Amino acid sequence: METPPTEEGRTIATYRALRVEREGAVAEVILTGPGKGNSMGPDFWRELPVVFAELDADEDIRAILVRGEGSHFSYGLDLAAMLGEPDLQLTGETLASERTRLLALIQRMQGACGSVANCRKPVIAALAGWCIGGGLDLAAACDVRLCSAEARFSLREVKVAIVADIGSLQRLPHIIGQGHTRELAFTGNDIDAARALCIGLVNEVYATRETLFVAAREMAEQIAANPPLVVQGIKRVLNECQGKTVAEGLSYVALWNAAFMPSHDLHEALAAFLERRPPRFEGR
Repeated sequence: METPPTEEGRTIATYRALRVEREGAVAEVILTGPGKGNSMGPDFWRELPVVFAELDADEDIRAILVRGEGSHFSYGLDLAAMLGEPDLQLTGETLASERTRLLALIQRMQGACGSVANCRKPVIAALAGWCIGGGLDLAAACDVRLCSAEARFSLREVKVAIVADIGSLQRLPHIIGQGHTRELAFTGNDIDAARALCIGLVNEVYATRETLFVAAREMAEQIAANPPLVVQGIKRVLNECQGKTVAEGLSYVALWNAAFMPSHDLHEALAAFLERRPPRFEGR
C-alpha cells in the first residue's frame, strides 16, 4: 500500500517484509521482518526483487539506501519461517523432484539479491547492529557499505551445516579478498565494525545509528545530484569489468563513452562550469 505524497514529497509503500520511502531522487528500502531482527522469510525473498525492479524502472529515483528497522540490519535467514516452505520439505526419501524444487528456490533467492547488484541505480547499505548470513549476502550485493560502531558481521551458514549460497562467497572476494572471505566462511566467526573497516567490508564507521543514517542519506543525495546516466554508466562499467583484464576493461569503457558521452547533461556540465553555477542534470 502506498501513501499519497506529503507536503515534502515523501511517499511510503508498505509490504509484508519491506517498507519503501521515496523522497526526491532517493529511495530508502527498509527491512521490517516480520521475523525477529528483520530476519528474512518467504515474504522478503518474494518482495525484494519486485521492489528493486520498480526502483530500477523509476527514472525519478537516482540512488537507493538499504537499512534495517530498529536496532539491527538483519539476523539473516528466518529458518523457522523458511522451513514452512513446501520446497524445503526434505525429510524422508528425497527424490529428484524435491531436489529440483529446492534448486529453484535457491535460484529465486539468489535472484533476489541479484536484483540489488544488477539495479542500475547505486545502492548504499547502512548497517547497524547485527548483519548475519543472508544479511551479509544482501550487504555484499550493494555498491557501498557504511556501518555504526556497534555493528557486528557474521557469515554464519557453516554453523548450521549450509554452504552459503545467496552470493557472499561470490561477491565478498571482490570486496575483502579471498583470505578474509575464506576465514569468515570457514569459521563462522563474528567480526566487529573496526575489523570490518580494516578488511574493507565497510567504507566508514559512524558513532551511532543516527549518525550512520544521516551520513548514508547525505551520500545518496550527493550521488543523486550527479548526472544519472553517467552514474549508471559507471556502475555498469565497474560491474562489466570485474574479472576482465585491464586492456579488456579499457576497451569496454572506450566503447561505452563513444556511444554515450554526448548528452544534454554533458553540455549542461560545461555550461554550468563556464557560468559558475550549479549544474541541473536531467538524465538525457
